Parts: sequence; structure tokens; C-alpha cells
Amino acid sequence: MERFLPYIAVAATAFVVTFVCTPAAKRLAIRLDAVDYPSKRRINTQPTPRLGGLAVFLGLLVAMVVAVFGGTHLGWPSVLVSHPSLAVDYHLLAVAVLLMVATGTADDIVQLSPKAKFAGQIIAASVAVAGGLVIHQIVNPFAGDTYIELGWLAYPITVIYLVAFTNIINLIDGLDGLASGISCIAALSMFSFAILAGRHDAAAFSLALAGSCLAFLRYNFNPASIFLGDSGSLLLGFSLGIISLLNVSRTAAVTSLLIPLIVAGVPIIDTFSAIIRRTRAHVSIGQADKGHIHHRLIQEGYNQKQAVLLIYAWCILLSLGAAAINQVGVIWRVLIFLALLACSAAFAIHLHLFEPVLRHHYNADTHEDEIVTPDDPAFADEEATAEAKHPRHQKKHRNRNDRRTDNR
Repeated sequence: MERFLPYIAVAATAFVVTFVCTPAAKRLAIRLDAVDYPSKRRINTQPTPRLGGLAVFLGLLVAMVVAVFGGTHLGWPSVLVSHPSLAVDYHLLAVAVLLMVATGTADDIVQLSPKAKFAGQIIAASVAVAGGLVIHQIVNPFAGDTYIELGWLAYPITVIYLVAFTNIINLIDGLDGLASGISCIAALSMFSFAILAGRHDAAAFSLALAGSCLAFLRYNFNPASIFLGDSGSLLLGFSLGIISLLNVSRTAAVTSLLIPLIVAGVPIIDTFSAIIRRTRAHVSIGQADKGHIHHRLIQEGYNQKQAVLLIYAWCILLSLGAAAINQVGVIWRVLIFLALLACSAAFAIHLHLFEPVLRHHYNADTHEDEIVTPDDPAFADEEATAEAKHPRHQKKHRNRNDRRTDNR
């Protein structure tokens, strides 16, 4: 128990600071009009301030300062010592996190363009990579005694990895407490892996993140009085990406890279299905829609709390599976992974995550091509036209329409 006291202190610090600072972040958001107003795209029915990410960031910051102080003055495990094969500059890592929070905060306040927001994410990830957070080679899964050298590709690949991790949390942040709860579960899972690997930096960062998320849930769980905003969702995703890389060495085994992806499986599935769904509808991948996991669960009849708790359970299942994979032999790893993949795929198909919820429609009155949703009568016509081009799907289409008619 004594060996965990430093980590408990770090988590408690993050919890207390975030808990205390969240009301201040709420007041600041209202003053700056960084508020989410109800709309067709949003589920909230009341104006709700964002900028909650600032409180989470302050909790993380103070907790990590406590961790550094404990390592230098109290005999705690040092959080400024990276894996022997990595040369991480923690000052640059801190700057990278700050840049990501700044990008999200700017978007919360002034609504950045997608290009500007993406550029900020690229810059933050590039700074982290410049700070030494790079995987240079991967153990060849087909020949364990050889390595796949990434060379100069290691740098853009790591940047893409961090930006992708950042956005999977950002995209799933659609219900009260969803992103913060998922991140808390993922952080706790990554803490267990960090402890087993002896990575004190990743362990402290994980528990600081979990503590901040848990405190924020007090205000963010349904009915939420404040949202994370992009300042928070980008921070959480980026932090999880950093932790996952701190947990591995310069030479990474496939399993060590796969485990954090399994832990973050739900938001990854949500993002992947959104790409497929929008591609099938011939709309931009960046076009927002209401076909995400949480939207589908609400359409199935679950309320917000039930939908969030169900997604939490899914995340916990994947995290337990990842923990099992980390402890068993190769054959069992493959079997567990395939079982998790099959269960997740079945759930995704049941929720129709891959089916388009946006369609192109030519408006004869305006002579313009429009994007329509299922709320628009034209959507059914366009869907029928698309299905008619694929006869093998006609029966499924009729059955789905029958179910919709029965539900009405």
C-alpha cells in the first residue's frame, strides 16, 4: 500500500484542484459567452457553458507539480525519468500539452476554422515528438527476433497517432459525462499497465488525469452544468495518447501498441464508423452528423444516463480484455482480441453505426444540392434511391422502414 501513496496523493490533488476550479471555469465561460446553446445538432436543451477543460488542465498541472516535488524532496518515484531507450524532454512535453489546451480554448471562445484547429493539433503533436516521444522501431510480429525500422517515418507516424488519439475523444464528446468518463476509465487502465511496466511518469500522469476527470464528472454528469468543450476533449485525447507512448520503449512490441488502442476501442469504433458512414453517403468526412454511438442509443430509447452508463460498461469490458491480453500467452492474446472485436462489431452493427444519416438531395426550388437528415422528408426518397441501386439491400431496407412505421 505504501508504494501507492505517492500516486494516491497525485490523484487526490488533481481531484481537489479540478473540483474547486470548475465553478470558476463555468463563470469565465459565461462571461466570454463560451456557451453551447440548444440546436438541432446538440442534445442539451439549456444553454450550457463550456471551457471545463481549463479546470481539468489546472488539476493536471498542479498534480504533476506535486509529483515532481515529491520525487525531488519526499523520496517518491521520479516522474522525470523516461524509459532508458527514450530521451523525453518533459519541458517540451508540457509545452505540447499547453499548446493543445490553447487550441481547444481558442475554439471554445472564437470558434476556429477546421483548418486552424487541425493546425494547432499538428503543432502540439509535433512539439511532443520533438520532445523525444517517438517510437523508432517495432518488433516484427512474424519474426520476433527482428525489427521493423521506421526511420524518418517514425516522426510523421507518431504525430498522426497523437492527433488521431486527440480527435477520437473529441468526436465522442456528445453526451453529459461521456468523454470525461471514458477518459477516466482509460486512464485507470493505462495506470495499471504503467505500474506493471515500471513507468512512473506514465503512472503519475494517468492517475492525475483520472482524478481530474472524476472531479469534473461531479459537474458534467447528466444533467451537466458545464461541458468539457474542445479545451477539455482535446486535452483528454492528447493526454491519453502521450501516456500510451510513455508506456512503451523506443522499440515497441505490437502488443504494447495494441493495448491502448483496445482501451480506447469505443471512441475508435465511433470514429471509424463515422468515416465509413459519411463515405457511403458521399459527404465530407468532417461533416457532423447524428449517427454516433450516443445518438444511436438515444434513438433506441435510452435516456442520456442509461446511454452513458452502457458505453461505460463497454469501455470497462474492453479495458478488462486489454488487461487480460497483457498477462497471457500469444494464442490467448489472439483469441481474446478476436472475441472483443467480434462483440464490439456485433454491437456496432446492431446500432446501425455504419448506415448513413446524411444524404445529398437536389432541391428543385433552389436548384442547389443540399445535405438532408432523417428529419427531412427528402431523406427517405434519397435513401430509397440509393438502396434501389443495390438490390441485395432492398429487403433489409423494407424491414427497417416497417420497424420505423411500427415505432411511430
